[in-house]
Amino acid sequence: MGRSSTPGEGTRPRVRHAGEHGWDDGLYQDGKSDAAAPGGDAEAGGADSGRRGAGHGAGHGGRRGRPHRAGKRKKRRVLRWIAFSVAFLILATGSAGYLWYQHLNGNLRKGERSAGNSAAKKTAPNAAGQTPLNLLLIGSDSRNSKENLRLGGSKESVGGTPLADVQMLLHVSADRKNASVVSIPRDTRVDIPACENPETHKKYPAGNGIINETLRGGPGCTLDTWEKLTGVYIDHWMMVDFAGVVDMADAVGGAWVCVKQNVNDVSKPGVPGGSHLRLTAGRHKIKGEDALKWLRTRHAFESDIGRSKAQHMYLNSVMRELKNQNAFTDTGRLMNLAETGTKSLQVSEEIGTVKKLFDLGMQLKNVPLDKMNMLTMPRIEDPEDPDAHVLPKPGAADKLWALLRDDQSLDPKDRAKAAKKAAAGPKAGAPASLGVTVVNGTSADGQAPAQGRAGAVRDLLKAKGFTEADTSTDPGSALTTEVAYPRSAGAQGKSDALSVAKALSLPTSAVKETPDGAGLTLTVGSDWRTGATFPKAAADDSDPLEGTESVNGGKTDDCMDVYWPYRQM
Repeated sequence: MGRSSTPGEGTRPRVRHAGEHGWDDGLYQDGKSDAAAPGGDAEAGGADSGRRGAGHGAGHGGRRGRPHRAGKRKKRRVLRWIAFSVAFLILATGSAGYLWYQHLNGNLRKGERSAGNSAAKKTAPNAAGQTPLNLLLIGSDSRNSKENLRLGGSKESVGGTPLADVQMLLHVSADRKNASVVSIPRDTRVDIPACENPETHKKYPAGNGIINETLRGGPGCTLDTWEKLTGVYIDHWMMVDFAGVVDMADAVGGAWVCVKQNVNDVSKPGVPGGSHLRLTAGRHKIKGEDALKWLRTRHAFESDIGRSKAQHMYLNSVMRELKNQNAFTDTGRLMNLAETGTKSLQVSEEIGTVKKLFDLGMQLKNVPLDKMNMLTMPRIEDPEDPDAHVLPKPGAADKLWALLRDDQSLDPKDRAKAAKKAAAGPKAGAPASLGVTVVNGTSADGQAPAQGRAGAVRDLLKAKGFTEADTSTDPGSALTTEVAYPRSAGAQGKSDALSVAKALSLPTSAVKETPDGAGLTLTVGSDWRTGATFPKAAADDSDPLEGTESVNGGKTDDCMDVYWPYRQM
């Protein structure tokens, strides 16, 4: 046991050694203060006081040093209590901080990242060891709580399986210099992998359906569906419901939005429902339930596509507000946002602590707003149900997914600069001098490998002059065809890989840098299982921002058009 902090209650007498500081013998002597000891200072001072008396005359004797020693004792007593108080405050603050941190962690609801059918490969680090960040944002329409029911829906919806009516992929570049947000309309028809709901353990077979139904298998099932569709590895997911949106909007303090005309989103004949958003033409700062109404408005913005654009405007405005408030560095603002955020969000377990969420936020704070582009997936009408459903637009959507996989900016100007820089590299080696290993990777996505595919593509390369091309006996797996070169080969390796891609009419995005080890390698993916020509849809170099709604974070004057039946107040 240690010494008690109460004088006189130590477990054993404390022996002071010569020259030791920080210990007052006058206060701790046989468990008593020397103020109470017989003889006071004279007894405590002993021979030392006699020496002082001898040096200053008998008239003062041994009592001359008492005022000086009493002052020192008082000073030491004050210092000791200051030290004790500071230590107590540090301990109390640290304990409170730890308890608050544990409290926040306890608020968080977590789930597995994937439902078991994650189909994409994580992007290899760049030369600086950095990797891009991909975060899937999910908005649930669950009415399975009193608050969510109050904010939207009917009693008949209680107990039903929630739908993921809002789905956005946030991509932050490896160097953290640009970011992209891509929304998929809720009525997009896609292939959905087999999933098991983590709470009910109900199993759902693989099939083709509407993407907002994927939440039946939990957020991990929605993530797996995105990976199957895009080939983009998604690091984490984050989900929020109606009540969470309201609370987060209040915590931020509101965000500016704009409508070009009056808007009153209520039920119309033949068009039931509505968000009940009601605003006059112009700019408004909205929060709480008004923010939820804005994010849910569909009819007044003409369609789900219009709603996605309005959501992008709102997110951009929120980012501006947070930066203007210094919310990323202001401790008070961070504490408030942390308290609200941890109660409102459900996250994948890899980011299931306050520290990891904080680190995630710090990765976003330095991205310039004018380098943040948001858009909705390019799409076409679904031939099976043109009035209700859509499909990813061949070519444009494939190009968009390729840009995300390859960590390229959605800004055409940024891509043009990158292409110019790449063109300035060394000249590629002669085709006959390049050894290319061809791998059959067509077994991705759960399919059986296309037999003889590596040999067929090898022969195509030989016909193009790459006479040293050969096949590998090791099977591979890739959703998309790619040409990889080792990092140690540097700019020359990239030029050589680009020449292989050009010979086969592959897009430049098919060229990938890999850690040192393997040489120049062509992996034939499941996107090219047959034929002597690479599918033009995947090789389309059209700009994915053309023909779709896009919002740039640097713009502050964006304003939503209101569909004419909803302009009357």
